[in-house]
Amino acid sequence: VSTMNAKTSSAGEEEASGMSNETLGEAKRRQVIRVAYVIAALDLTFLFMQIGLMPYLAKSLGLDSVGFGYLQTIFGVLQLMGGYIFGRFADQFGARAALILSCASGSIFFLLMSLSTNIPLLFLSRLPGVFMHGIPGAQKVITDVTTPSQRAGALGKLGFCFGVGIIAGSVVGGVLSTKFGVYVPTYVGLVGSLINTLIAVVWIPSQTKPKSDHQVTEHSDLFSIREILRLMRFPGVMEVFIVKVFAGFPIGLFMIMFSIISMDFFGLEAVESGYLMSYFGVLQMVVQGLVVGKLASRCSEITLLRLSVFVFACVGLGMALMRTVWHYCIIAVPLMFAFSMLATITDSILTKAVPPTDTGAMLGICASVQPLTRTVGPTIGGVLYKQFGVSSFGYLQLMVNLGLFVYLLKSKIPLEEMKSQ
Repeated sequence: VSTMNAKTSSAGEEEASGMSNETLGEAKRRQVIRVAYVIAALDLTFLFMQIGLMPYLAKSLGLDSVGFGYLQTIFGVLQLMGGYIFGRFADQFGARAALILSCASGSIFFLLMSLSTNIPLLFLSRLPGVFMHGIPGAQKVITDVTTPSQRAGALGKLGFCFGVGIIAGSVVGGVLSTKFGVYVPTYVGLVGSLINTLIAVVWIPSQTKPKSDHQVTEHSDLFSIREILRLMRFPGVMEVFIVKVFAGFPIGLFMIMFSIISMDFFGLEAVESGYLMSYFGVLQMVVQGLVVGKLASRCSEITLLRLSVFVFACVGLGMALMRTVWHYCIIAVPLMFAFSMLATITDSILTKAVPPTDTGAMLGICASVQPLTRTVGPTIGGVLYKQFGVSSFGYLQLMVNLGLFVYLLKSKIPLEEMKSQ
């Protein structure tokens, strides 16, 4: 009995400090997942507050449209560089440490923004963005505490947090900056990020070493091209990652140019564009909260991957033919479904395809896809829009995803779950 009590006590200590499925009870796992959702929702709310604020803050400091483009490109490059490094950090030091790093970086980010009374300081405020990866941090937590069969559904619900962030961030940021001044949202973001850091410290369990001493020594570099290539060589990883990058790239170009398209093509005012963004947020919440998880529990992941690519192709045809904003509102429904399903399923497949000790690095690589689009997108998107018009985005979307769909039908992608070594 004494031995059994000792084992029970030891298990309790592991539950408080570790995040593996073997040590965490079901109730504890659910609590940790809920906390990860809260942190992600708050992080995205503050992020969208600053996205809406930035054009006005930059204009008030005398930054022209070209300079603002440079500012956005710098942020995209920093996020692109930091995504993989952040993932490796999570693998080596644990999901809790990674989330704390992300939230603390957000605090520094908003502090520097609140002090940005000139253009150099505004550019300086972008630097903490290299470690601001709240969603990958929350994904790492969820990946660590869920079984492979639960993972897609749990990751899918993060999209609900994304919808909350879009709606709350856009509304709160707009109201605060209009009524109280352009710097007030940065103060709210600073305090909120500090609270987020405290939540991560208190409510996310500290993680046991994710790797053995041998593994940490062997793969200790936070950034290594060789490590990225090593992950890409696991069965099915390269194929799925290629689909993830190219399926969403055309719509990513469209979204980058959307502020211009909404004014020139749809003829929307700023307020109407805000309503449209809120509509996207509601769709995201509904699709991720009610649809993705249920389908993930009933259908195979390769089936859902093919479905998302096929729907993306149909969306491309709709975009090529659309003429009014009401057409776009209709197209947005399957668009949001395909976008959410693709992101969730590919993240789930890729984290299962690599060893559990490399899930953070894999999530970091996945998180770099969007910053990559934001970095190269303005140039490519600008050329497409100027030379061929809005329909070019739709035709590109259609052709790319039809090709990917045929590829997925013919290829036999090995989807195997990697076990702990």
